[in-house]
Amino acid sequence: MSAEVNSAKDKKPSFAGALFVILFLCVALFVQVFVIDEAWVTHITLILASVVAIIVAIRSGYTYKECQDAILYGCNLAMLPMLILMMIGVLIGSWIPAGVIPSLIYYGMLILTPAIFLATVCLVCAIASVTTGSSWTTGATFGVAFMGIGMGLGIPAAMTAGAVISGAIFGDKMSPLSDSTNLGAAVGEADLFDHIKSMMYTTIPALVISLIIYAVMGFRFADGTIDAAQIAVVLDGLRDNFSISLLNFIPPIIVVVLAVKRVPGLAVMIIASLIGAAFAMIFQGFSLAEMLNFMNYGYVSDTGVEALDSLLSRGGLQSMMWTISLGFIALSFGGIIEKTKMLHVLLDKMGSLVKSVGGLVTTHVLSGIAVNLFSASQYMAIIIPGRMYRPAYKKLGLLPQVLSRTSEDSGTVFSPLVPWGLCGVFFYGCLGVPTLEYIPYTFLSFLVPIIAVLYSWIGFAMFKEGDIKSVSQYKEDDEAMG
Repeated sequence: MSAEVNSAKDKKPSFAGALFVILFLCVALFVQVFVIDEAWVTHITLILASVVAIIVAIRSGYTYKECQDAILYGCNLAMLPMLILMMIGVLIGSWIPAGVIPSLIYYGMLILTPAIFLATVCLVCAIASVTTGSSWTTGATFGVAFMGIGMGLGIPAAMTAGAVISGAIFGDKMSPLSDSTNLGAAVGEADLFDHIKSMMYTTIPALVISLIIYAVMGFRFADGTIDAAQIAVVLDGLRDNFSISLLNFIPPIIVVVLAVKRVPGLAVMIIASLIGAAFAMIFQGFSLAEMLNFMNYGYVSDTGVEALDSLLSRGGLQSMMWTISLGFIALSFGGIIEKTKMLHVLLDKMGSLVKSVGGLVTTHVLSGIAVNLFSASQYMAIIIPGRMYRPAYKKLGLLPQVLSRTSEDSGTVFSPLVPWGLCGVFFYGCLGVPTLEYIPYTFLSFLVPIIAVLYSWIGFAMFKEGDIKSVSQYKEDDEAMG
């Protein structure tokens, strides 16, 4: 009996089989996007890739039941994020008629100028996400408002989205309240604050460089490009159709307070949605029936200002279903290639590249990006390479916070750039800008991995035992690691 159990544990596909699955996905996505020119049918492409992965897994000795369990494992990973995403749709569907988002847009357009807009967006979102520990909360609140302000100021939506995401990811990576920050520390077995201090070396320079780039980009909008008449039309449209008031800042403030107090994200979204509905009925005069309709199907704006109506006609639980279905399908594929050890087989082949510090960090960063692409999950991208390369970090005498930092330098920051990944589908559904359009302007996501690799080759911030005082040290678990 024990021999059968050991045989089951030892099952793994061949390198050729695992590579075939990944190549099939890459080729299928390329054909879909660039040959057939159907960027919106990624769901079916991922289903086909899942079928191929199941066939390879069965040929490698796995049963269909094991493949189905792997799919359910992936769906379980997606469950809470997808529930939060549903409530984000409900939140937007209540905050627009409540006048919350219109008020944020109105006052933002009065204060901000095109020249400083992008840098301000990035900085404010960075502060908000550090405070709340959530890039999703930041994107769904401040991010949506900034998209409206940017529209009014004549800033391209893709640029605004890139600035929002760069700032939001900074906090998701650096905040002690963030789940990914805590996960990264746990994977590397580093003290949380050692982990955060170590990440400052790569992430703060990346943020500063991003802010400089956004400031330079803002110069092109500084002289005479702002359409004062158009802004006046937008402001009038907001005033005529909503009760614009500083009282409408109360719901976002409540969200920040709840997030700081570590109230779970799903609960925060539910509470914020209900507060928005109450504000809409009390201050804007909507009925309960109207609010239930808006929260389910979304708000339809009829201000007479085309650009404003296009921006404010959004939200609702049903509007998120395309995004949610993509998330479940992508995580199903990710569950298959993780549980059938295809990712492990591919990463094992990189073992010869991790003999030097530069080679190890570079391989780790590239592996994190690859797992992000093929598993659609930043959590898998943090966990799988982090645990696989841990012995190599220990062998080279590197402190745990170097491993944990590198796990986030690729796993966390790259996730918004994957169109079918959890973060990618979230920001598309929330901000209304396709992933492939905002990618060129999400500078933080490119800069952090580049800086991490650069440091590893010049030997900067590659902390070893004795270099700095560390709260935690590697725990001896050779038996658990095999």
